[in-house]
Amino acid sequence: MSTRILVIEDDPINLELMDFLLRTVGYVPSLARDGVEGLAVARRDRPDLIVSDILMPNMDGYEVARRIRSDPELRRTPLLAVTALAMAGDKEKILEAGFDGYISKPLNIQNFVAQIRAFLER
Repeated sequence: MSTRILVIEDDPINLELMDFLLRTVGYVPSLARDGVEGLAVARRDRPDLIVSDILMPNMDGYEVARRIRSDPELRRTPLLAVTALAMAGDKEKILEAGFDGYISKPLNIQNFVAQIRAFLER
């Protein structure tokens, strides 16, 4: 069975890029354009990994993380932030919110899949 990855991202270009890169190597992505949609898709699809932006409309990534970690069905799902936040303390704040890891934007096309693979293998 292929690894199912939910991508929650409000920027259509980044969403399409991550979808393409993940499909190219055989992952099965589900897509959501904001946190509200992302939570609904996560509950429906039970992905093996959730990749979420932080700054999004309707519900930001911090709230997505809080809700996932408080949901008995989803709390053990690995959660990876993909964000442009790069100020001092941002990474710590992201991890404290419930994310298990962090990938910086802009995405490095050569490294993105390797970063996802390494994250899944730990």
